[in-house]
This record gives sequence, C-alpha cells and structure tokens, in this order.
Amino acid sequence: MDRGSKPAVLVTGGAGYIGAHTAKALSERGFFPVVFDSLSSGFREAVRWGAFVHGDIRDTRALSEALAEHGVKAVIHFAGLIEVGRSVAEPDLFWEINVGGTVSLITAMRERGVGRLVFSSSAAVYGQGGRGGLETIPEAAAKTPASPYGDTKLACEWMIGAQCRAYGLTAVALRYFNAAGADPSGLIGEAHEPETHLIPLAIAAGLGAGKPLTVFGDDFDTPDGTCLRDYIHVNDLAAAHVAALEVELPAGVFEAVNVGTGQGRSVREVVEAVGRAIGAPVPHSIGARRAGDPPSLVADVSRARELLGWTPQCSSLDRIVADALRWETRPAYGSGRRASNRPKKTIG
Repeated sequence: MDRGSKPAVLVTGGAGYIGAHTAKALSERGFFPVVFDSLSSGFREAVRWGAFVHGDIRDTRALSEALAEHGVKAVIHFAGLIEVGRSVAEPDLFWEINVGGTVSLITAMRERGVGRLVFSSSAAVYGQGGRGGLETIPEAAAKTPASPYGDTKLACEWMIGAQCRAYGLTAVALRYFNAAGADPSGLIGEAHEPETHLIPLAIAAGLGAGKPLTVFGDDFDTPDGTCLRDYIHVNDLAAAHVAALEVELPAGVFEAVNVGTGQGRSVREVVEAVGRAIGAPVPHSIGARRAGDPPSLVADVSRARELLGWTPQCSSLDRIVADALRWETRPAYGSGRRASNRPKKTIG
C-alpha cells in the first residue's frame, strides 16, 4: 500500500479480530496503519491495509524501531491475551504480556516522542456489573474485576493514567462490551482458536459444523431468564477507535470510555436471531450457570457520545448476525489453523 502523505498509526495486535477491522477503518479515514503483531493468535492474511511488522509487544527495541522507521505519530494498542478462563489458570502469563507488554510499549513511545495512545480495555474491569445486574454501567461504576484478565486491563489503565500525569502522554482507554459481527465485505472477521464467543458458536451449531450450543443458565433475574449482554458491531467498535484517536484533548489527559450500544440482548434472543438468519432453529440445550457469570452487562454510552461524538451505526442484532454469517460461510484464512472448524454448508 502506498503511504503517500498519510500519518502513520502503529496498531499493536492489528492482525487480530478488532485490530484488523480498525486498521481498515484507519485506512479509509486517511491514516496509514502499521500493524505490529507476533501472529501468536492473529492472522497474517488479515493484514490487508498499511504495513506489517512481525514482533512481540514485550520487545521494546523492536517497537522503538518500528515507531522510528515509519514515523509513527500515535498508537492504538490491542496486543494482549484475552481469554478469561485461561487468565485464571495462567495469571502470571497475563500479567507478563498484558501489563509488561504495555510497559514496553509506553517505554518505546517515550523514547521516540510519540504522545498519543488509544488503549483496548474491557468491561471486565467492572466485574459483576451494576446493582441487581440490570442497570447500565457508567464509567464511574465500581471497578471489581472478577478475573486476572480484568485485573490486567484495570492495571494497564492505572499505569497509562500515571504516565499521562507524569510525562504528558494523552490517552483514551475504550472499555469494550461484546464485540461481534464482521466486515460486510467478508474479507475479515472473527477467527479465534478456540472460539468461545456466542454468535460464531451459534452459527456453527446452526449450520451443523459444530456441537449443539449450550446456553449456560436460564434462571437469571432477566426478562427471559438468560444473560443480557451489550453486543456491538466490530465496525462500530473500529470507528470508536478512530474517533478516540482524532478527538482533541490536552496533553497529559487520560480518559476511559465505554463502547457499546446501551441495549442488552439476551442469549435466547441471539440464538433466535441466528436461527432467523440461517432459516432453521439452532440446536441447543440449557446447561448450568457458569461460575461468575453476571446476569447483565450493558454499557452506559453517554460519555462516548459526549467526548468522542460517536454513536453505533450498524449494531442491530440482525445486522451483526448477518455479517457474521457471511464471514463464517466464506473460506477461512489462517493457514489451516481454524479452517477445520469452519462451517461446511453455505447459505443460498
């Protein structure tokens, strides 16, 4: 890709799900994305915009060299481990990569005089959600992470905030709720191994390419007894990163902003939406609750509107499912790492 005069933005973890969609959004907005990724979980085939640098987020020298070589002016930081269950089993690894990697990145940024950061945080910093489980969650809600993964995201926020105060870094942390869907082009989409997210698992079950879906609990204090979550289209989430990069903020400011829709959709509603899209019911059974699952996690998104001027544009549940289904029925990328798990049927 010809850079021309486009300002360069380093995208750590840009070969992953949200990172790849954000690289596309940056390119369309007139930026030159420089993807820095170890490919431990991302896919080289997902890097279709800008430049690619193979490297580990813990390698400060490699980061510093990438910043200098491409004349990077800002960073969007996705790189890190995300599996909540794995964080319980391997908390030391999560602290090493998520927190240690962020220290490494900030050190390289200071060395090269890069003063703007957008950080991929998570609603996991809130733990069990609002009182009674049904209220929307504002940024000022109590921070009580329920996993080492959530602990590391909150620790990174604290550290980034301290760097802003001490050294004049300007940063925005985006606390995601439930990213879902895929780019409508079908070029990029969700490709985790193993897959743990509801929508791709429901699609695989509905197409006969995966096990019947298990719904974990139907006795929660919610309208239909299943958990409520705030699903946001990955392209809306990518647009929020661009907005966070472009918003004018004074040097030394740190802001944390929820990114969701403000509307909860139940597991049962998701299963029904997937069934509508496929044209057949999704095979599923009701299982026991999972330990630590809150009844509801729904964002208060007023701060995103006020600060970033951002609102979701394509996050209806049916749109999310339709785009996810289009992606899931296309040939897989990833050198076979996930191809064996992709749906074999097509929709016609």
